[in-house]
Amino acid sequence: MELSIQDILTRLILATVLAGLIGIEREVRGKPAGVRTNALIGLGSASMTMCGLFIAAMSPISDPARVASVIVQGIGFLGAGAIIQSSGTIRGLTTAATMWVVAGIGMACGMGFYDIALAVSLIALVLLVIFGPLDAKLMGDENQNGGLVNRLFKKDRK
Repeated sequence: MELSIQDILTRLILATVLAGLIGIEREVRGKPAGVRTNALIGLGSASMTMCGLFIAAMSPISDPARVASVIVQGIGFLGAGAIIQSSGTIRGLTTAATMWVVAGIGMACGMGFYDIALAVSLIALVLLVIFGPLDAKLMGDENQNGGLVNRLFKKDRK
């Protein structure tokens, strides 16, 4: 596999920028994994994916899918650290899921699948920006006693 320095930089920079854009949304909402964390996950995933491709090109018996598998495992470890269980509630699932998606964006960029990376970034941003507030209204968040769904289906506890 032969990539020019321009191809390599395009893949790395696009992964960093797309992941960073998602990180901006997380930062604005005051979540623990913001711009830098998400940008680094995208950058790292892209670089590891490209290294897997380069290794596979040098040795036909190697499998670049193994690198992808290890990236997913590593992000799972980081995501688990972002999830907090406290007082019967679980927090950080969206942050962990965002980290997982950002790693996928980085992997797509590392493979040169720019259309996939752009589409996933757009869908993720729509989910985070539009559905985040909608979810808070429907289900309630930590600043409310309960959203619409919780009020409709609340069981009387005596």
